[in-house]
Amino acid sequence: MRFNQYLFSGVVFSAGVLFAIAAGCGSQSAPTVSTPPANPSTVSVPVTSTTAIAASNSNDKAVEEEVHPHKPGSHGGIIIPIGSDSYHAEAVIETSGDFRLLMLGKDETRIQEVDVQPVKAYVKALGDPNATPIELAAVPQDGDSPEKTSQFVGQLPEEFRGKQLDVTIPNLRIAGERFRVGFTTVTETHAEEMPDSLPADEERKLYLTAGGKYTEADIKANGGMTATQKFKGIPSSHDMFPKEGDRICPVTKTKANPKFTWIVDGKSYQFCCPPCVDEFVTMAKERPEEMKTPEDYIKSK
Repeated sequence: MRFNQYLFSGVVFSAGVLFAIAAGCGSQSAPTVSTPPANPSTVSVPVTSTTAIAASNSNDKAVEEEVHPHKPGSHGGIIIPIGSDSYHAEAVIETSGDFRLLMLGKDETRIQEVDVQPVKAYVKALGDPNATPIELAAVPQDGDSPEKTSQFVGQLPEEFRGKQLDVTIPNLRIAGERFRVGFTTVTETHAEEMPDSLPADEERKLYLTAGGKYTEADIKANGGMTATQKFKGIPSSHDMFPKEGDRICPVTKTKANPKFTWIVDGKSYQFCCPPCVDEFVTMAKERPEEMKTPEDYIKSK
């Protein structure tokens, strides 16, 4: 089996940066504007290696911080290093479009209070030259001191939900210093996690011939076509942090997408992308004893 590297999205601005994003907000979107000129530009890096950019009040020169891995946040969001890891933030985007920025200290397990302040994030879909401003309001958590907050909350316009995003926060004040933060919701998996697509002739043979637990009835139920044919034009969007109760891909264990449904052994399975359907059909034909029921591919605690 050959494997390659895929980029995929996540949960939190879930967002799951991380963000699992779904439609559902009725609020009016902010007008689209060009990304405000700033130096340096937003840094786009994988969630596993996010970069923050900081500039102090006394020195306008921004310095790109060292890139290194961070674990997913406790709320399922993206951990963002700020100021050479002097501080951190967790960006979380909920399926409703809610965007939360949770402030953390040098130790990512500790909450960091900051001054109550207006925060504006500029959001754009990957490859789009224009960004839309999103207002993040201070929403103090229980235990925050007066005039302090450890949380900012905003709302993603509906057109951005479910897309891979670049996010820039040009001005965030922490302990008297001003920081510029940039991150992307694109995540990067290890090469062994995502299978390659099959060559066309191998794919036809795989899907259009029965074997093991993959039957002639399955072939008919799937429209007598390959996964590439059936799912042509449907983009794959991988969410590596499924929540309890979510269906998960039998191959990668990422959140399954109901658009990528395939019938095997008379049962309906959901996957994250067409190459994973290839892998599962191969298993059904060559190693049917390894198959589980669709109910076994649901995220538990």
